[in-house]
Amino acid sequence: MRLSIALLFVVFISRITASPMPPELTAALKDFRTEGPRGWGFVQTTTAADHSRVESFDPLGRQSVQWKLLKQDGRAPNADEILKYTELKARRSSNETAPNVKDQIIPESFETLSESPEQGVYRFRLKPGDKDDRSAEFMRVTYTLHRPTRTIQKIELANTEPFSPVMMVKVQEARTTMIYSLPKEDRPSLLLEVQVRIRGRAMWVRSLDQDMSVTYSDYVYAGKK
Repeated sequence: MRLSIALLFVVFISRITASPMPPELTAALKDFRTEGPRGWGFVQTTTAADHSRVESFDPLGRQSVQWKLLKQDGRAPNADEILKYTELKARRSSNETAPNVKDQIIPESFETLSESPEQGVYRFRLKPGDKDDRSAEFMRVTYTLHRPTRTIQKIELANTEPFSPVMMVKVQEARTTMIYSLPKEDRPSLLLEVQVRIRGRAMWVRSLDQDMSVTYSDYVYAGKK
């Protein structure tokens, strides 16, 4: 009898801890794209250490001219910088998109961190993105959901402990945070900001410390209505 009660208790607890994802989160993630919906042009400003860059993106342009360098380190770019920038963009694949971490989540690892009528915060473990991925097991992804609109407001990807993605490299902290707007009548949810923080060392002596901020502004819809 005691064994039967114990087994029933284990089954009961497992059902509580392995609760399914809420339907609004499932709906929000179904067609979610990390970089935002297609068809929008924008201005992208990147700041890291002593360097900065301002670029514009036109989704209707040819691959080699979709991106335009507007400023480099706070000034107008010179001819050499524009040439190198254009060549770099031309070499990149036209199908290049931001990694979609939702494809790596382990659904059964779902856990609720907090929940209210307006907002839900949910966390997942990750499976490796490929056979050489040695980082996923140390990372967790947290989604902040605006429940009334079923919109992802924030994604945070962060490590839970130090790890070595490759030999001779030790990462103490890796954190990427992405902020999205709420949808309005004339526009969907759009990517507003990305913050990246890295702390670590390579070869035990070279610092890998980096803080980078990317902001997105001046959105204009250039696709078909």
